[in-house]
Amino acid sequence: VDTSYGISLQNGAVPGEQGKQEKSVKRGNWGNQIEFVLTSVGYAVGLGNVWRFPYLCYRNGGGAFMFPYFIMLVFCGIPLFFMELSFGQFASQGCLGVWRVSPMFKGVGYGMMVVSTYIGIYYNVVICIAFYYFFVSMTRVLPWTYCSNPWNTPDCVGVLDGNLSSRVALNITQLLNSTQKRTSPSEEYWRRYVLNLSDDIGNLGEVRLPLLGCLGVSWVVVFLCLIKGVKSSGKVVYFTATFPYVVLTILFVRGITLEGAVTGIMYYLTPQWDKILNAKVWGDAASQIFYSLGCAWGGLITMASYNKFNNNCYRDSIIISITNCATSVYAGFVIFSILGFMANHLGVDVSKVADHGPGLAFVAYPEALTLLPISPLWSILFFFMLILLGLGTQFCLLETLVTAIVDEVGNEWIIRKKTFVTLGVAVAGFLLGVPLTTQAGIYWLLLMDNYAASFSLVVISCIMCVAIMYIYGHRNYFKDIEMMLGFPPPLFFQICWRFISPAIIFFILVFTVIQYRPISYNEYVYPTWAISIGFLMALSSVICIPIYAIYKVCRSEGDTLLERLKNATKASKDWGPALPEHRSGRYAPAFSPSTESHLEVQPLQPEKGQNEAAAASPVQGSNGSAHSQDSRL
Repeated sequence: VDTSYGISLQNGAVPGEQGKQEKSVKRGNWGNQIEFVLTSVGYAVGLGNVWRFPYLCYRNGGGAFMFPYFIMLVFCGIPLFFMELSFGQFASQGCLGVWRVSPMFKGVGYGMMVVSTYIGIYYNVVICIAFYYFFVSMTRVLPWTYCSNPWNTPDCVGVLDGNLSSRVALNITQLLNSTQKRTSPSEEYWRRYVLNLSDDIGNLGEVRLPLLGCLGVSWVVVFLCLIKGVKSSGKVVYFTATFPYVVLTILFVRGITLEGAVTGIMYYLTPQWDKILNAKVWGDAASQIFYSLGCAWGGLITMASYNKFNNNCYRDSIIISITNCATSVYAGFVIFSILGFMANHLGVDVSKVADHGPGLAFVAYPEALTLLPISPLWSILFFFMLILLGLGTQFCLLETLVTAIVDEVGNEWIIRKKTFVTLGVAVAGFLLGVPLTTQAGIYWLLLMDNYAASFSLVVISCIMCVAIMYIYGHRNYFKDIEMMLGFPPPLFFQICWRFISPAIIFFILVFTVIQYRPISYNEYVYPTWAISIGFLMALSSVICIPIYAIYKVCRSEGDTLLERLKNATKASKDWGPALPEHRSGRYAPAFSPSTESHLEVQPLQPEKGQNEAAAASPVQGSNGSAHSQDSRL
């Protein structure tokens, strides 16, 4: 509050204008800039960085994959990240409120909310499984070390069973070559004990009580961290966003000192340049950047809306995007050094033990950890890291929904009762997550992961780019950014926003459709009705856009359809900076106490229509007028 008061004086506040700060104070701001950067890093860096990127990298040509990956980061990732941050920061509104910029497209905000709801439901279930593994690791011998447990089958062969590791390795090699498939104790523990997996997605079976308990724990943790909104979560991220790096480094140092680690890392990094000409590699790179940064979830707009108006979000977007991608690359070393050690121990190729998704986090990696001395310690560290990585993203998903609801209702009462809104959303999230803790839960979780947040995000992002650049107008948006940051967006970003990024997003969409394969889990193939539900989930977020657009056009004034369309897409009167002292230039109110005092100096100010200001072509003019007004004050 102190700093914002300082800014208000800087921007020409006069003693009688105490009320100016009210809205920002009520809504809340980050305590300082570090809180925002750490929260955004925690949001962008999630489980996908650990369990998806390393696998994609090794499958798509090792080091050669880095080339398309970084090209996509520069031309699509960072520009989209900057666009969302600047959008939220300029209006100080969540993912619904920002669409005052072009009210017809408010359905995009609703689509973002639906996507965040789906992800928030299943993401916390993954965190709860990590909690479960974290708790059961607090023992002298990890429960997935040997095959002598009641849930094990005769097919189970542990890497530590038997006296001589060489004999075991020989046995395993023979087993792998024979028709009988070797199952590891960690896989049987995961499938037969933790999940007690049913045979079909429709056969829910019973709720797994230990998982239900852990789901409760994870929702309580998320709620307590968000109890005061960004004020409380901003303090928590000092730990949740930084400690995973400490754990990654500990596991990295432990990993590279193991025998066979170099083999694993070479497997991860050796470039296969012939794959670079494969469209699939470029598609995977673009999709991974897009999903990893959390574009179109609504979280970036929400987090940025709590920034000070003049914060340099351009710098922040570059720092956060690069940190996110560097973390992905670093996590690959951690994963593949230990997988290389395990492959070496078993006498098999690394590709036999490499996996991705829950299979890597809850089967392959835990099994590799059993080979280390004091394995429970490494297991506790690994799952603690997964919990923190998940929580960082979950905080923002929940805050996105709560902020959208509170901003939309917008009255005094709901701002005061924001904690209860958070509680309500958390309880609803917990109840909707209960079916995912049943025996068929993992099938539903993967269905949501594959459909709820895949191509719908791409469509939302594409429409957002078009709405801001072509409907609101790129010149207007560049002026807004200049007014906020003091400089227009660099030419590179202007070109990316208008042409390159939408083209890449469209490419991802086409690629997703061409590459589409019906989902399966290990040998289980999903039935048609389940896939139909998946498509309905994907459609439910995109359908918000045309439905709201039609509703808005019908409600708009105008005799002809064209007039109604114009009115529905025109920026509403309350679009612009939230605080009065920042509403200068074309956002200056026509007759307000603050402008009346200098009306004689600027006689044309009231007549200056919004459209005329929007049409003014030189970008400098907008900024110049803002400065001249400040100096007159």
